[in-house]
Order: sequence, then C-alpha cells, then structure tokens
Amino acid sequence: MERIELKVEGMSCQHCVNSIEKAASELGAKARVHLNEGRVEVEYDPATVKPEQIKEAIEEQGYDVTG
Repeated sequence: MERIELKVEGMSCQHCVNSIEKAASELGAKARVHLNEGRVEVEYDPATVKPEQIKEAIEEQGYDVTG
C-alpha cells in the first residue's frame, strides 16, 4: 500500500467528507479527510489504482484537487 496527500478545495461539511470517502472506496482506496485543513490522505494499492484516478474521482464529486 502507498499513501498520497492531496490538497482539496471546496470541502465544507460532512457531506463533502462522505462524498470523497465513497469516491475513493469505489476505486479500492481508503481516504481520510481533514476537513479543516483542506487535505485528504489516501491509502491505495498501486497495482490496482493510480494517483491520477484518485484525483479524477474526487474532482468528479465537484472538488478542486490542487496538489
């Protein structure tokens, strides 16, 4: 398992947390959202998912991934 940290803009509530966690989970990854800090830690298996796929999944939920 590998871990990346992403800066995510536009998160403001528990619904945001749930949306991001679900999007990561659908890829087989596990997201830990730090709402107040505007960041998301994602643990994933590089054999099954790439960081770009994780970023795209979060962006599809309506958030901006800036790093």
